[in-house]
Amino acid sequence: MGLTACVTNTESANPEGWVDTLPDPVPELQALLPDGYSTGSTLIASTNPTFPPNQFKDPDGAIIGFEIDLVNATAALLGLQVDFRQQDFNLILPSIDAGTVDIGTSGFSDTEERQKSYDFVDFYTSGISWATTPGKTVDPDDACGLTVAVQKGTYSDTDDVQVKADDCAAAGKPALTKLVYDSANAAATATALGRADAMSSDSAVTDYAIQRSDGQLVAAGDAFDTTPFGWAFAKDSDLVPAFAGALQYLIDSGRYEDILVPWGLTDGMIGTVTVNTKEIDQ
Repeated sequence: MGLTACVTNTESANPEGWVDTLPDPVPELQALLPDGYSTGSTLIASTNPTFPPNQFKDPDGAIIGFEIDLVNATAALLGLQVDFRQQDFNLILPSIDAGTVDIGTSGFSDTEERQKSYDFVDFYTSGISWATTPGKTVDPDDACGLTVAVQKGTYSDTDDVQVKADDCAAAGKPALTKLVYDSANAAATATALGRADAMSSDSAVTDYAIQRSDGQLVAAGDAFDTTPFGWAFAKDSDLVPAFAGALQYLIDSGRYEDILVPWGLTDGMIGTVTVNTKEIDQ
């Protein structure tokens, strides 16, 4: 039980120094809202709270995390309320297609493939990083023969470990076995328990798992495949300019950094908002 608790997503709530306040609405930002959204409107946000520190549940079942904080603060500048609804990760983007969700907030890597169908307001820079147990040598660039744990549907699942596994098979090398879990916590726990040689996840998630593991997980190499985290919107959504403008205001005011510092996530902070990884006119 003690080992499992070290990497669970319910073992702690908001970090020390976290402040439960939101910025006041800014009229010039509110003017960017499309028809149908006004002060006091509620934005429907879909999230999969199994991805600490982006989003996870506290012991009381409330959804918290640094991405949740950033969404709430950005929406507050626009005068919007946010209704976070829990959903399976693989169903979030289809729900945007169906029009039942306004924004997907679940640690989405802003990739070219996803950009074909959705627009992303990028809010943080993260790479992929691996973790293993102390004393074990693991090289993400030479992973044939290893067992690696991932969260289902994430970039680590589809674009990192799966590609490496395919390369091992094509080269006739020992198989790379992928263990797929429903949450990042489960992948971290499997690694800490020795069921997997390593875990692969976004660097913010891996760093957080290591931090919470009480020494049972350590970094395996440096971060790679640096990609922005982005909030997902329907393609050509009129909400995109509003959120991009409000996020830039959050950054320029210093509030963005104030939110990230308690989480220990200053390495991936951005200074200029991008949409689909490209700078936009503010």
